[in-house]
Amino acid sequence: MSDDIRNQITRAQAEAAVRTLLQWAGDDPTREGLLDTPKRVAKAFEEWFGGYALDPDAYMARTFEEVGGYDEMVVLRDIDYESHCEHHMAPIIGKVHVGYLPAGKVVGISKLARVVEAYAKRFQVQEKMTAQIADCIQRALQPRGVGVVVVGAHECMTTRGVHKRGVSMVTSKMLGSFREDARTRAEFLRLIEVGGKR
Repeated sequence: MSDDIRNQITRAQAEAAVRTLLQWAGDDPTREGLLDTPKRVAKAFEEWFGGYALDPDAYMARTFEEVGGYDEMVVLRDIDYESHCEHHMAPIIGKVHVGYLPAGKVVGISKLARVVEAYAKRFQVQEKMTAQIADCIQRALQPRGVGVVVVGAHECMTTRGVHKRGVSMVTSKMLGSFREDARTRAEFLRLIEVGGKR
């Protein structure tokens, strides 16, 4: 659906919109320093919001069942992400930690990072992104449990509004045994050590 929406807008229209915003901000988009800015912004948008063209479920389609009976927790921590707040279009920068308890199959760890990227490179609310990542892993692997913790610094809070720096937001989504079993949840949180020393 997002590709259809994007295809309704030409690159020239996108660049014209940037010129309008530059003028509205009080500057002259025809001056030398801003002349190529609309082109650069349109190109940056293609990179920043490339997640709309990605299918996170497709990344998780290839799984492996030959794991030698391994049924303990799989954790991938410190996945860097860059996203943008859907309310102010300001950057959100942080880390994602994911874990799951396999129920017969696993997925390549790079696929978990790609799922994070596919959801992060969209206009986002951190709470929604956290749930999307967990739900995608749950759909693909049908594990005994899934845990996702996202830590993010929101520039919409640091560069405008209340102007509070050094603040990070932590969200989590726990499914299956991660939600129902306090010991499983505690083990996951201990392994990722959010906010703690490494």
